[in-house]
Amino acid sequence: MTKRASLVTSLFLSTALFSPAALAQATDAAAQPDQTDEATDEELPDDDVDISAPGGDFSGEIIVRGKFIPNPIRATSEVVSVLGEEEIARAADGDIAGSLQRVTGLSVVGGRFVFVRGLGERYSLALLNGLPLPSPEPLRRVVPLDLFPTSVIASTVVQKSYSVNYPGEFGGGVINLTTKATPEEPFLKFSFGLSGDSETTGNLGYTYDGSDLDIIGYDSGVRDIPNGLGQAIAQNVPISVGNDFSSLDLQNFAASLNNAETSVIQRNNDIPANFSAEVTGGTTIDVGDAFVGIIATAGFENSWRTRGGLQQTSQGIVNIDGTEGLRPDQNFNFLTTENRIIVNGLLALSAEVGEHKFRFTNLYIHDTVKDASIKQGIDAINVDEETLLNQSRTSWFERQLFTTQFVGELKFDEVSVDLRGSYANSKRDAPYQRTYSYRFDSQFANDFVNDLTSPGESARIRFSDLNDDVYGAGIDLGYETNIGVPINLTAGYSYYLNDRDAQRRDFRFVPANGLGSPFDQQRIDFLLSDFNIFTQDIELREVAAQTSVPAYTAELEIHGGYGQVDAELADGLRLNLGVRYEDAQQEVLPITLTGGQASVATGLDNDYWLPAGTLTWNFADDMQFRLAASKTVARPQFRELAPQQFLDLDTDRTFIGNPLLQDSELINVEGRFEYYIGRGERITLAGFYKDIDNPIENVAFVQGGGTLFTGFSNAPNAKLYGAEVELVKYFPLYDIFGGDFFEDRRLLLAANYTYTKSEINVADGDTAINPVTLQPTSALNLFDDGDRLTGQSTHVANLQFGMEAEEGLSQQTILLTYNSPRVTARGPQDQPDLIERTGWQIDFVMREQLEIAGQEFELKFEARNLLGTDYRESQTLNDTRIINNGYDIGTRLSMTIGINF
Repeated sequence: MTKRASLVTSLFLSTALFSPAALAQATDAAAQPDQTDEATDEELPDDDVDISAPGGDFSGEIIVRGKFIPNPIRATSEVVSVLGEEEIARAADGDIAGSLQRVTGLSVVGGRFVFVRGLGERYSLALLNGLPLPSPEPLRRVVPLDLFPTSVIASTVVQKSYSVNYPGEFGGGVINLTTKATPEEPFLKFSFGLSGDSETTGNLGYTYDGSDLDIIGYDSGVRDIPNGLGQAIAQNVPISVGNDFSSLDLQNFAASLNNAETSVIQRNNDIPANFSAEVTGGTTIDVGDAFVGIIATAGFENSWRTRGGLQQTSQGIVNIDGTEGLRPDQNFNFLTTENRIIVNGLLALSAEVGEHKFRFTNLYIHDTVKDASIKQGIDAINVDEETLLNQSRTSWFERQLFTTQFVGELKFDEVSVDLRGSYANSKRDAPYQRTYSYRFDSQFANDFVNDLTSPGESARIRFSDLNDDVYGAGIDLGYETNIGVPINLTAGYSYYLNDRDAQRRDFRFVPANGLGSPFDQQRIDFLLSDFNIFTQDIELREVAAQTSVPAYTAELEIHGGYGQVDAELADGLRLNLGVRYEDAQQEVLPITLTGGQASVATGLDNDYWLPAGTLTWNFADDMQFRLAASKTVARPQFRELAPQQFLDLDTDRTFIGNPLLQDSELINVEGRFEYYIGRGERITLAGFYKDIDNPIENVAFVQGGGTLFTGFSNAPNAKLYGAEVELVKYFPLYDIFGGDFFEDRRLLLAANYTYTKSEINVADGDTAINPVTLQPTSALNLFDDGDRLTGQSTHVANLQFGMEAEEGLSQQTILLTYNSPRVTARGPQDQPDLIERTGWQIDFVMREQLEIAGQEFELKFEARNLLGTDYRESQTLNDTRIINNGYDIGTRLSMTIGINF
């Protein structure tokens, strides 16, 4: 392919996102230099950014005077941050979540989920090429962005002010990922990487056999549900002794389960290093007047992570020496090792026919976590304050995402047509989740024992699976005209349907007539051997068979339509005004073990008019000011609605949904000043405000023998406001030091800071739904007036400081990140809130391009968390503190080498 991607074409690609005059300024700025004060090529920023999102393409007459403002910024009336391939590569994060952590106002929780301006992940919308994307972590609606390797992403756009061409479920912002499409020239790249961290690599960890294919993230059949048990589960009746099953049936079910391969945890004193490999290639073929592009990527990563630390739970506030305080009623030291394997593939076909563009994208991600954990300590709630317990867990979480998308962007003179359609499937299979607990018997055995029935002695197994189907479609029509002022009109329709089926079945191994010595001293695989099962009458019984919610179906269907106008009211003054209408039906139907529908189900049927407007004043060549206001919504996620328990490995906590949650409604206001002080350099200042009715909050509670659960409830109202500041500046080093080495090198300083404050408003007479009883209660029983929203950090700061070559690839960058403490859940039973602290993190990244024997290589070195900052989630009351979850993260080093052909 020739360098046909001239400035005009580059800007055309880079502005496909924006509404509704998206292309106008960029194209005219390139085609009519006399209208941009005859800007030279040196003055114009490098804007070859490929962006695809809803809204249509336009090339009308709206002109932005700011010749120094980057075209992806001036081409939209909204507040956006754009990460092209260059910005993504500089941070050298292997995934998009890490790259987004450097964007002003964004923080990444657990290395996976992006929070915008302190709002939780439920307030972030993620799109792929402007189309909906289900999560391969279906317990959340929001996609964990660490699944997307940077090699498959051409650009990432973060839009913080709402425009009606996007779905109305917009709280903090929308993150639109655009996959790579038509390459300018053929390429082929191989990369290989090794990494390790100080807490995991070469140190003690735990694992278990599993299947022969575990190393590549797929189960070979070891974890398949046996036929007899599978047929019993399919009957959707309680699996216990009664009319349907005999004691012998339950013993046969217990004996049919694979045993040692999935239950025996083994010590590994030398956990291996992480490794990854990836191949990416692409080319462009001239077919008559069309250009057809092909890009394919295949990647594999096998990584290990060990977390060792402390987990404590308090049952309530107690009197300690005359002062209220917290005491750890459950106090465990733990060590958990996760082996994570990711397989991903991308096949993208694209075509450019004149001014028409077509994109066909297929993405596959298979993400598996093999987990083994042992914790040891005391449980004063269920056992006593002195008895030592040893509890173990083995898990296998196999998650898969497949999506296929088609995008057509058509241009007919003054008319633009944007067509989009997608299908995606997401699955989560978690078979053979085993837990077992031994109690130390100091009186008789002087050993750990497990009779499968006494307090602190048990063995359980769980099977769960979930399937999501997501359908998305949209059409956008645009028309450009001039009625004395340049004006662009846009209208569009979108359809979204998410269908989910989920099932979870919990079982316990129980001896019909008790189990005594010496059987109770046996290792878990011997304890649950066929011999013991049949001689000691050990049965597999359903846990909480009459009250549990083993399955549910869910559906969210949204019809949306919008219209908007973009006009230049006066020289340098631009108004974008629109309204969106959405009709949404959301339901979650819990299924009981008798095959009927549970008494409490979700049925939300709401329609909204969602107006949005942005006024842009471009008062100088290098400055502009934006003022935006809008109304949006935030709907509860399926996992927040489904009254079914699930374990979150990131927090090691059990969650349960509340089927009575309601939609949240948001009023958003923002002002932003932008000053572009040079090529690629800028200073921005912004202030924002949000009023949220019925925000959904995490609420912790203690139930079921002292287990700490997290549920959900609507608070009456919340306010959030804050400010952002950003600086990007380059300093030529030759001017400072001189010499040949510094001749083409410059210093980069990029810093941003976000201050956010939120308050929940609760008054006498306000009510909320108790997540335990599902009954209305005074909101003051769950929330305190003035509480912060969960997930909100008051201070978020990022600093990049480094040196880079202006020509070629040579970058050395120090990255500093800070997130102040944030609330993870409201405290249970009048206890203090649970506070998460992640603190400061310093990273160093180096990228170099080398040529050896005529072959081009790319070398990347990363050192992450150089300060060794640990993770801590805790509750504090007066001089007492409970560590709900605390562990060391360690320092990670990695080296990647790429070969370019």
